[in-house]
Amino acid sequence: MVCVVAALVCLDARPVIAGGQEPELRPQAAGTGQGAARPQRSTRDFLGLGAAPDEAAAKLGEPLFQANCSACHGAAARGGTGPNLVRSVLVLHDEKGEEIGPVIKAGRPQGGMPAFTSLTDVQIYDIAEYLHLQVELAANRGLYKHSDTMTSGDVEKGKAFFAANCVSCHSATGDLAGVGKRFSQPSAMLARIAWPSARGPRQATVTTPAGEMVKGTLVKYDDFETTLKAGTGAVTSWPTATIKVEIPDKLAGHRALLPKYSDDDLHNLTRYLMTLQ
Repeated sequence: MVCVVAALVCLDARPVIAGGQEPELRPQAAGTGQGAARPQRSTRDFLGLGAAPDEAAAKLGEPLFQANCSACHGAAARGGTGPNLVRSVLVLHDEKGEEIGPVIKAGRPQGGMPAFTSLTDVQIYDIAEYLHLQVELAANRGLYKHSDTMTSGDVEKGKAFFAANCVSCHSATGDLAGVGKRFSQPSAMLARIAWPSARGPRQATVTTPAGEMVKGTLVKYDDFETTLKAGTGAVTSWPTATIKVEIPDKLAGHRALLPKYSDDDLHNLTRYLMTLQ
């Protein structure tokens, strides 16, 4: 996939595909002279997104990604203890898994990524197409729209779920006081619960090839380069493949709940949190 995207949009709500047609930037203009029409330009052409993702393969790749990759790279590939793959140069340059495949097969032991030797070439292709779809949904605003489809949810049951599962880290009168005011739609709140993302600076410990451990704040962390600002203020960069990077998972509690949520739990909890005005 050609990397011409200048910036990627992080979504607070899950995107919904709006039809199968790609939006045009402008109507086709009539030509002059011999009457030939000027070729139409799509949003994909403008953004340099390359070929459209194989949506059937992406659908098959989603559960494979969730089972094998989401624990480190986040439920929607937007980063966790591992890098954000939606902004990954390797993913952006990949076409049909030829760049992603070798990394999945061999892993990156220095970076803490295991080898997934049991995945077949077809499964790796499906995962790659799922990642390409996430890039497209983040970059191409012509293909999605926000939709608030929530019509259910029991506040009291949500309050009980919160008391049983969330109070060890959160407080309705403390860090979450007024949280309902921050979301204009319940669907945006539900998306934040179902696809949590860490906010603020990330702390990390880098172990160098010489065995030295350096602690500090991550300035940059991607497939190719890691930059860390130490407590002394010193800023150091390393090729990511040559070091081990350990990032405390601020969202460990959230990730532990993800496989336990039922649809009713998510709707009930959302409705309760929306009452915290």
